[in-house]
Amino acid sequence: MREIMHIQVGQCGNQIGSKFWEVVSDEHGIDPTGNYHGDSDLQLERINVYYNEAAGGRYVPRAALVDLEPGSIDWVRSGRFGTIFRPDNFVSGKGGAANNWAKGHYTDGAELVDSIMEIVRKESEHCDCLQGFQLTHSLGGGTGSGLGTLIISKVREEYPDRIMCSYSVVPSPKVSDTVVEPYNCTLAIHLLVENTDETYIIDNEALYDICFHTLRLATPTNGDLNHLVSATMSGITTCLRFPGQLNADLRKLAVNMVPFPRLHFFMTGFAPLTSRGSQWYRNLTVPELTQQMFDAKNMMAACDPRHGRYLTAATVFRGKMSMKEVDEQMLNVQNKNSRYFVEWIPNNVKTAVCDIPPRGLKMSAIFMGNNTAMQEPFKRVGEQFSAMFRRRAFLHWYTGEGMDEMEFTEAESNMSDLVSEYQQYEEATVEDGINFYEEEEEEA
Repeated sequence: MREIMHIQVGQCGNQIGSKFWEVVSDEHGIDPTGNYHGDSDLQLERINVYYNEAAGGRYVPRAALVDLEPGSIDWVRSGRFGTIFRPDNFVSGKGGAANNWAKGHYTDGAELVDSIMEIVRKESEHCDCLQGFQLTHSLGGGTGSGLGTLIISKVREEYPDRIMCSYSVVPSPKVSDTVVEPYNCTLAIHLLVENTDETYIIDNEALYDICFHTLRLATPTNGDLNHLVSATMSGITTCLRFPGQLNADLRKLAVNMVPFPRLHFFMTGFAPLTSRGSQWYRNLTVPELTQQMFDAKNMMAACDPRHGRYLTAATVFRGKMSMKEVDEQMLNVQNKNSRYFVEWIPNNVKTAVCDIPPRGLKMSAIFMGNNTAMQEPFKRVGEQFSAMFRRRAFLHWYTGEGMDEMEFTEAESNMSDLVSEYQQYEEATVEDGINFYEEEEEEA
């Protein structure tokens, strides 16, 4: 069994994580008390991917819930699924990070990280074959970015051969929750580049756009946004949890999606997304799902894939469907939109098909794209970072917690290197590679 350990950090991470556990529990027929009330043996066949079995047939999520202030932890505890989690796996501090990355990473967060790692070790030891870790956090806040990246680097240190998967909420282009978001985000990305294998970039503004324009919701709540994210998260690991015609797991995704070690930031999409009133007027088919999932309006990150080119992409289809039809549609997309795919990686779309659709749908699809347009959010945050850092604005809050100015300079240059790396591969052609080999031979 390939198990996954889930860690949720900060207010944002805990809210997304709680919604995720609701969706996964629903798929496996687990009620809020941890008891099974499902209707199919398939729900229990691989339930160990996310759950441990406790006494009396109860199922307990393999999760650590972390925050530097007790507020969001109490919110989870008093929520609908609050009693399903193991009480020892809640870790909270007293004061909170106050949106300060240094507080989450160096001072207050560093005091908590040992007890978090203890939970991680304890849960990992009970696994038959731990495949990896998934972490949900926000890159703009203090705990989510500071303590989140500290946990990631510690886990990476102890489990270097396991897949590290991060669901990161980046600051939106127009709406900012926090003034110092550019600092926190840049410092966090600096560490994510080195320590994660897959990072799924999520953006509140893109999620709001989907809710307004596609789902036609007049007043979208955080619950609606989190539901979109959790549908994608549960879809990515669906092949681990249910049988299918063509399976994918976290490691297969990483191998097929990451052509260069630093470029592992993915945009995600989910289909079908239809407003409640019009869903009776559409027939769900593989071509329909394919069209919607490659649509720029469906992306959960605020960057337009048409402004860049796909290095690689992966799709996970769920439901009863013909494998032949799926392959034809994927080939069709690549042929029709060949200018949006780099030509030096042929057949760069990985496909997986799982037989079990999500609750309430006949079929669905999850999309992951490694597109060079991902430089847009990084460029945007980098520009905001530089504007503030040039004047040394707000810096005293960070240096006061023991940080060095040098770290800011390093993070800034790492971010700009990442942007130029994306740019370089976007403009690369097949011929570039031939010259590269000739130069190497000459040097030899």
